[in-house]
Amino acid sequence: MVKVLLIGGGARESAIAHALKKSDIKLYTLMKNKNPGIARLSEEIRLAKETELNEIEDFAKKINPDLAIIGPEAPLEKGAVDLLESLGVPTVGPSKEAAKIETSKEFMRNLFKKYNIKGSLLWKSFDEYGEELESFIDELTEKGIKAVVKPVGLTGGKGVKVVGEQLKDNEEAKKYAKEIFESGLGGGKVLIEEKLEGVEFTLHGFVDKDNIKFTPFVQDHPHALEGDKGSITGGMGSYSCPNHKLPFLTEEDAKEAKEIMEETVKALKKEVDGYKGILYGQFMLTKDGPKIIEYNARFGDPEAMNILAILKSNFLDICEAIVNRRLDKVDVEFENKATVCKYVVPMGYPDKPVRGEEIYVDEEKIKKVGAILHYASVDERDGKLYMTGSRAVAVVGVSDTIEEAERIAEEATKFINGRVYHRSDIGKKELIRKRIEKMRKLRGLVI
Repeated sequence: MVKVLLIGGGARESAIAHALKKSDIKLYTLMKNKNPGIARLSEEIRLAKETELNEIEDFAKKINPDLAIIGPEAPLEKGAVDLLESLGVPTVGPSKEAAKIETSKEFMRNLFKKYNIKGSLLWKSFDEYGEELESFIDELTEKGIKAVVKPVGLTGGKGVKVVGEQLKDNEEAKKYAKEIFESGLGGGKVLIEEKLEGVEFTLHGFVDKDNIKFTPFVQDHPHALEGDKGSITGGMGSYSCPNHKLPFLTEEDAKEAKEIMEETVKALKKEVDGYKGILYGQFMLTKDGPKIIEYNARFGDPEAMNILAILKSNFLDICEAIVNRRLDKVDVEFENKATVCKYVVPMGYPDKPVRGEEIYVDEEKIKKVGAILHYASVDERDGKLYMTGSRAVAVVGVSDTIEEAERIAEEATKFINGRVYHRSDIGKKELIRKRIEKMRKLRGLVI
């Protein structure tokens, strides 16, 4: 029986664990807090920070796994894959060097520039605060472009601020850039980019250094509040369509997004001896086609829950094909079903979330309405569940139509209680229609 080591304890890792357990495996999980859903699927768990390499090494030596999978980005940045492979454990995930496609936005932008990959945008990186940074922000404004201020490194999806949204004007943008340098957020370097106008979407690919096999397109909803308002979060929920595209994407848009990711994989093979694992492209569909906002070097969260819920192929076979560089020999197929994922989060999330408070989940009733349940940032202690401050619980509806999948997910949220909230508009016709109309207007198709 295959023994698999999983690193991570959130909803993304819960989706991975459920997909793996469809095969005859023994699962061992290292996670920071006790996720009850993952714990039930595991032979043994180790409670430790996912970035503690000595804990990963000790646990791996104890269980001697045949395969490992890294869920979150932070262990990738620390070199968890390099460590595990030095111990002889084949691992689904990129090396520390290849993971820079996510962990360094500067590396990603330079890669696009060096290999002339389409889909980039106007940008500059800065090592220190000064007149050059201030001038670049002002230059963008003079061109009618809003500035986006980003820390170069990892910030858990919460370090990005945009002029006209989280930042009132250029002066606030400059002040925020200064704060990043002073605080050391995301490594203490700053990237200033143009704000793209359009509609966001995501695309994942399984990669074995040579080949990439794509998953269905998904749309995430990063804003905290309904109507796409409020602070940027790690993602409040997401949906996918039965035809594996999205209502606002043309065939040409889909083809171009895939080509951008294919070119990225080729460039990484030249630059850092290749990329293996899951590659996640976050795109903005503009009037000029898809542009890449950023890459993630692992499954997106919440998108992993959409994708893995409808995976027809054997996930273990795909993982083994990734590490053995034979992905071209494996079929990657998905059911023609719609999915809607909704996160239930602590009140005040993401800016001032309540922490340490109990959350109540009626698993039987959630199962009865047909939803899939994934615990995320919770900690189980003495049979009770406590919120740790980030997204707490996710529910996924799967059906033949988006409308029905949304109804299932929304119904399931009624059985999660505490000082929590969620976005009820995710997957609703009205919100999807807004995306379609926005793209039609940008493309000049609406008079």
